[in-house]
Amino acid sequence: MDPVANPYAPGAGTPPPELAGRHEILEGVRIAAQRVRAGRPAKSLLMVGLRGVGKTVLLDRMRNDAEAAGLHTLRIEAPEGRSLPALLAPQLRQALLRLSRVEQARELGQRALRALAGFARSLKLKYADIEVGMDFEPEPGLADNGDLEHDLQALLEAAGEAARGAGTALILFIDELQYVEEEQMAALITALHRVAQRQLPVMLVGAGLPQLPGRMGRAKSYAERLFDFPRIGPLDPTAARAAIALPARQQQVEFAAGALERIVHETQGYPYFLQEWGKHVWDAASASPITLHDVEQASYVAVVALDESFFRVRFDRLTPTEKRYLRAMSGLGAGPHRSGDIADVLGRKVTALGPTRSQLIGKGMVWSPNHGDTAFTVPMFDQFMRRIMPGDDWRVVE
Repeated sequence: MDPVANPYAPGAGTPPPELAGRHEILEGVRIAAQRVRAGRPAKSLLMVGLRGVGKTVLLDRMRNDAEAAGLHTLRIEAPEGRSLPALLAPQLRQALLRLSRVEQARELGQRALRALAGFARSLKLKYADIEVGMDFEPEPGLADNGDLEHDLQALLEAAGEAARGAGTALILFIDELQYVEEEQMAALITALHRVAQRQLPVMLVGAGLPQLPGRMGRAKSYAERLFDFPRIGPLDPTAARAAIALPARQQQVEFAAGALERIVHETQGYPYFLQEWGKHVWDAASASPITLHDVEQASYVAVVALDESFFRVRFDRLTPTEKRYLRAMSGLGAGPHRSGDIADVLGRKVTALGPTRSQLIGKGMVWSPNHGDTAFTVPMFDQFMRRIMPGDDWRVVE
């Protein structure tokens, strides 16, 4: 069929043509944001899940919905190696400039910008990567102590007062939160706790890998009471079928019996994989209805495409020792696996492998569902590891 008309959209954070099975979480965020705007209590929300479940897509959709409802937002991604103050300051400046243009919030918005100036200047020595334009001179004593926990609290309070003055709310959308260092995470939690106590209209909607709730709890013990942690997983079979069938139906294309079920089976309902399979199945088919044979032909191409992009980009970040650890895990299956079982495969002691496991957790490749357990953060990565490192040559350390 015509590849120009192909409706499917595999890609990092690329919106799918049909956002199936996610209405409940979208509606929950909409309600919470409007409650915050009205000065009513509502928890901030942190979506957690494996790679490829669509957390980034949901985050962007939620932000678009919030902006359409007249709320003020900022959107950042927390990569490895960057400080939270450096990521937050430029985006917060843009939001505060918008707020300061609202007549009834002009003075409060300008005060918040002075707080931002003091915040950035006082923390520049500790967080050298902070780069933000200064629209006003700092106000002495406002968010300028040089202590992140204290200053971020004062900054978000000033921002919240400006948002309240404008009759709106400030929603922080932060992706990849698991990469934020624990000390900085603790400061963010403290600041959000304070604005919640004061019923200021500031809210966090974040996303991260499954280890995020544990990291938040270690940073501040009360984090579990301050946030909701909805788990974003693969789509159920009905939603997975809709994600594939509805975009095709809009172009008068149908699926023959068994074809949809095979796609759902091959992808296990993971949204990213559904889009990858949909794209290649469409290109493989010559006419409607798309057949089971078309799906079988396309499945090989879809796996190759995933290996070359989705999986390979993560594999190439690994050291040889980390690759052997993950290959040993993959031989045990999808997981999770006991650390002792992985050590047995490698012929090593658990304690000797501890640093490698910690490095993999830090890189976001594995996580620990329970004490002593290790699981992949990337769906089907065990199958990829067996394809990319077949046989037993990987056991030999040169």
